[in-house]
Amino acid sequence: MAVKETIHAKGLDIAIFTNDYKNEYISLTDIARYKSDDPAATIQNWMRSKDTIEFLGLWEVLHNPNFKPIEFEGFRNQAGANAFTMSPKKWIEHTAAIGIISKSGRYGGTYAHSDIAFEFASWISAEFKLYIIKDYKRLKSDENSKLSLNWNLNREISKINYRIHTDAIKESLIPLALTPFQVSKTYADEADLLNVAVFGMTAKEWRDNNPDKKGNIRDYATINQLLVLANAESYNAVLIEEGKSQADRIVLLRSLVVTQMKSLEKINTDLQQLEE
Repeated sequence: MAVKETIHAKGLDIAIFTNDYKNEYISLTDIARYKSDDPAATIQNWMRSKDTIEFLGLWEVLHNPNFKPIEFEGFRNQAGANAFTMSPKKWIEHTAAIGIISKSGRYGGTYAHSDIAFEFASWISAEFKLYIIKDYKRLKSDENSKLSLNWNLNREISKINYRIHTDAIKESLIPLALTPFQVSKTYADEADLLNVAVFGMTAKEWRDNNPDKKGNIRDYATINQLLVLANAESYNAVLIEEGKSQADRIVLLRSLVVTQMKSLEKINTDLQQLEE
């Protein structure tokens, strides 16, 4: 997991981790420090409650196909009793839970999916939960703005390069005798040449596979894909001017795409490791 950001609430820093930049895990250890100098004991006290066990179990049922319901039922039947004890490690090991994790190292502690973390924050303090949610919303707003800026920037770069690319097609591939239909078909073939090189499918194949989505294959591209697509468009224009056939170009373009995507993924991995 790579550290993504930190929430600031009433003078406390609360760490956030993520595997996929979609499901975020917030530090229960940091939240618990608002109430106690012994966050581990505070988390265990929260997990002793029958309401907590039922909530955690329901979350797992909704999100975790490998969750162990029989073990969960055993805990639910015992929860609330004076002799009942529960810890994150015990919960994870016995039920195969994914909503709560224990992490060691520099950013060690107990983390929980944001759904669960907010529930824990409510138990700690309703006021403190509101401060956490306020800064969490600020964080998500900042991230969305950055993502939108990066995505649109790369989309515009792709459009500019596509103009260079289509000009090369017009000058090098389209004889004067072609009909308008043939001209448009040649453009479509070249666009799909790039689609296949970058996305592995033509525009039509994408539409057939995604009948419920609006727009086109490039509207749903990742930032890395758009960046590589822009480079591929420029490279294809050069190859066209050199007189390379489509059969030769698709091989060269695919090689370029694979190399650049691997490089970008390595950069992303290295940055995540540095953050850890």
